[in-house]
Amino acid sequence: MNLKQLSLPELEAALAPAQPSATAVRKVFAGVFAHARPTVDAVALAPQVPRRVADLLRAQAEMPSLKVVERRQAEDGFVKYLFESPLGGRIEAVRIPIFEEKYVVCVSSQVGCALACDFCMTGKLGFQRNLQTWEILDQVMQVRAEADRRVGGVVFMGMGEPLLNYKETIRAAQILSHPAGFSISGTAITFSTAGHVPAIRRYTKEGHPFRLAFSVTSAIPEKRAKVLPIEKTHPLPELIQAIREYSEARRERAMIAYVAIQGFNLEREDAEALKAAFEGIPIKVDLIDVTDPTGKYLPPTAEELSAFRDHLQILKAPIARRYSGGKEIGAACGTLAASQYGGTVLPTPAAAPRQA
Repeated sequence: MNLKQLSLPELEAALAPAQPSATAVRKVFAGVFAHARPTVDAVALAPQVPRRVADLLRAQAEMPSLKVVERRQAEDGFVKYLFESPLGGRIEAVRIPIFEEKYVVCVSSQVGCALACDFCMTGKLGFQRNLQTWEILDQVMQVRAEADRRVGGVVFMGMGEPLLNYKETIRAAQILSHPAGFSISGTAITFSTAGHVPAIRRYTKEGHPFRLAFSVTSAIPEKRAKVLPIEKTHPLPELIQAIREYSEARRERAMIAYVAIQGFNLEREDAEALKAAFEGIPIKVDLIDVTDPTGKYLPPTAEELSAFRDHLQILKAPIARRYSGGKEIGAACGTLAASQYGGTVLPTPAAAPRQA
């Protein structure tokens, strides 16, 4: 009985032989997820957990953990964690500072990735396996245990395509947002997808409160196919229609992630293609400078990006430039590859007091 793997209904079913009250089940659930470094004994000894439930937990429950191999800090305050799983493989997560207020944790959902986006280092690893729910949650738990301010958001933008690990990532998000779990607002949890259309449609139909960010990078199919091979499996018109359905169901703007690449996708024709593709769909555009350690793709010059933002005014949509921090430690978008970079290697810290 892996307590970190179970949603509240699943935990209730697992504890059913001990006939617990609803309160006892909720206490066990909160004991697993609401504390910094929980143990089976601590959960079993929690108030309002009856002895028969405690005995069942001691006999059958476990709470495995990822091993922190290394922490590296960049000058801008981003911290990258390198984890090793007892199930095999290494993954990375990033602690992102949001002003002086909170942290957002960028988590991995797979070891490697099958989508092979040409500017992404994770894609060059190939796909090894999906992470289990507890492996996703433990990334957040370990970051939170060391944090000096609250963790107020989670983005599934690390290693892997989260919608190709649908069941595990959705369960993780449900636990992250549960009031007795991590108590993170559902609107502060975002899944980034390169465009797996069947999963997008399933997600829309199920009506989850979390947000999707759609990686488009070019609305010219031939260009998009050069950097995002998923274009050949789920062509742009199919993706655009799925985004339309998502936006209409949620009655909100769809977030379009656009990786800005020097000399590639920043001309007037690119802006006009976006306008034509998303005609009638309310969107907002996140511009993200490409970060490619191989040097094949370069970020835009200031002049190039400024001109493109002017071109984008034809969309009549909000345009934002997303800061992609932690470049020198391999924490920027597209650089996570379970490998080592520069920055400052941090010692293992004492647990910081968790903030509400």
